[in-house]
Amino acid sequence: MSDKIRVVLADDHDLVLEGLQARIRDMHDIEVVGAFNDGETLLEKLHDLKPDVLVLDLHMAGVDGFDVLREIRQQKLAIRVLVLTALVDGLALQKALELGADGIAMKTDPPRQTMDAIRQVAKGNVVYPQAVHNWLLRRAGRGGQSDPQALTTREEEVLTLIAEGLTNQEIATRLYVSENTVKYHVQNIYSKLKVTNRTEAARHYLDRPKF
Repeated sequence: MSDKIRVVLADDHDLVLEGLQARIRDMHDIEVVGAFNDGETLLEKLHDLKPDVLVLDLHMAGVDGFDVLREIRQQKLAIRVLVLTALVDGLALQKALELGADGIAMKTDPPRQTMDAIRQVAKGNVVYPQAVHNWLLRRAGRGGQSDPQALTTREEEVLTLIAEGLTNQEIATRLYVSENTVKYHVQNIYSKLKVTNRTEAARHYLDRPKF
């Protein structure tokens, strides 16, 4: 029985697919079990391939990466998703996380860093570049919001469910996202509310004015 991490690659640029496959062939602990350049075919094959990790580009013709993420989480497929992108669009990356991405890696990163990101995601860890993390923490102060510590819509949903007593796993099921994504939102909630645990977060929610 192989202990290798089973990976499916999805990118609409053949050069990217070929480069990733060539790199992974040199890895003793990772193997490619499928490579696709369109989202529709990818979704058709995922059930049969049963990868541990999907390395996913967000912008593909037809069914794009966002739709793929949404479908994977709605079907509750046991697949971890690493978004591999050249985008510096923070809004798009935030949307990917909210749809259930387990990590983000940049195409401009060194190949070794991308391989490490695959390994970390396969272990259940959330990974994303520091620049993305910094942007997301500043996000609430942009787009017309005056309070940089204001919770996003998704964070408000998570906080509400925390106050209802749900666990991270139960919240993930309710919102059709991965448990790692919930953990990411919980960490942001703690930081913004300046609390250290679920009880304090729930108390903050219950004590604030309701309109």
